[in-house]
Amino acid sequence: MSPYRDPRAPGGRQNRPNRKQRANTGSKATQRHASAPGEASDAHVSGGMRLQKVLAEAGLGSRRACEHLILDGRVEVDGKLVTELGTRIDPEKQSVYVDTLRISTQKTKVYLAFNKPAGVVSTMKDPDGRKCLTDYLGDRTERLFHVGRLDTDTEGLILLTNDGELANRLAHPRYEIPKTYLAQVKGQLARDVSARLKAGIELDDGFVKVDDFKLVDSTPGRSVVELTLHSGRNRVVRRLLKEIGHPVERLVRLQFGPIALAEQRQGKMRSLRPDEVGELFEAVGL
Repeated sequence: MSPYRDPRAPGGRQNRPNRKQRANTGSKATQRHASAPGEASDAHVSGGMRLQKVLAEAGLGSRRACEHLILDGRVEVDGKLVTELGTRIDPEKQSVYVDTLRISTQKTKVYLAFNKPAGVVSTMKDPDGRKCLTDYLGDRTERLFHVGRLDTDTEGLILLTNDGELANRLAHPRYEIPKTYLAQVKGQLARDVSARLKAGIELDDGFVKVDDFKLVDSTPGRSVVELTLHSGRNRVVRRLLKEIGHPVERLVRLQFGPIALAEQRQGKMRSLRPDEVGELFEAVGL
């Protein structure tokens, strides 16, 4: 097991290290657990794949660069620090961590981010023939799940994967994955709007509050706001802003957990980087 686990997960630790602290754990761990020269690691699997090759195929760099990761004491397999370049593992069954962040080593797993345009239905198939997510997947044949459904008029980030366990956890309320939205709304905001939303608003299906809120821009009759909340209820952002008297004219999801839309163009699909996948694992305690 990695030294880091999400504190909300069973057996999780408190005092989560930041990325810099995680990156510094390698050298200290090497002093404690490094294998002696020529000594086989406890994680070694006879007939498996060389660890540096597994890391390279997972997108961590060239094989030579991945050898340095191992020698620098930055790689763990099933909770065991590995510093022996001859170590072989089973990437389909063993868990690999770099700087205590888990990486995906299963070749069959797919992790994608999609910038959904308005008018696209957040389903893999639509009986009415409207554009849906499958129309943007090209010739991919994997059976993918979409994570973070958006209504047809809402734009922005949706994740797709065939990793069912990760998808289920990301959608489960227990893990309280935050989502950030940019909304253009009618009217100019009163000074107390941020405080009201952070305190919570009663909707038809229960009480909802935002984690963060800020005014981005304001012109006569129109405002642009950014808000973060972890509720996954249907159309919750639109309902929340309408309830306080500011109906949404345009809504874009900018971020889902640790994954940001950034400069990704609308209608484009991209594969997540290894560190992004690792941060998703981290967020749900995998």
